[in-house]
Amino acid sequence: MKLTPLDIRKQEFKRVMRGYDPVEVDTFMDMMANEFEEILKSQKDMRDRLVELDVQLRDYRQIEKTLQQTLLQAQETTGKTYEAARKDAELITREAEQKAAKIVEQAHDEQARIRNEIMQLTIRKETLIQQLRVVLSAELDLLKTLELGTAEGLVTPSPTGTGKASIDLDAIAKTLDHDTTAQAH
Repeated sequence: MKLTPLDIRKQEFKRVMRGYDPVEVDTFMDMMANEFEEILKSQKDMRDRLVELDVQLRDYRQIEKTLQQTLLQAQETTGKTYEAARKDAELITREAEQKAAKIVEQAHDEQARIRNEIMQLTIRKETLIQQLRVVLSAELDLLKTLELGTAEGLVTPSPTGTGKASIDLDAIAKTLDHDTTAQAH
């Protein structure tokens, strides 16, 4: 299933007692949808630019071919000035080849740069998706633990090995109990 910014914006979660603030969740989902939308737009722009560069490259090759054909015709029709025309043709050919080589090289460099950017954007997208999965998984685990109401083993290392500090669920549970007691008074 391909995830779209609209899917992220329309995602709804079941409401539970002592759940997360719906406004915070909606705000976070909107931020994620916007970031994902920007990545998709950037990726589309890069693809469009790559197509444009491929078209330019074909045009430049056609120009080079046309120049070569023109040079051959000029050589055939200049009997009296054969030597001068030959020297001019060689000069024009060299310049055309140098320009064409430079243009082709620039197009290849640009193409490689765009492919690299697309790859980086793809990696960034996948990283964001993975990070979102990790955050959501950790939050779901926290919710499950809080729903069970047990305080045993609440301080655990991060299951994904992200290097982030573990969550002190005892402190969270005490804070929640304190908040509930304070509200009751």
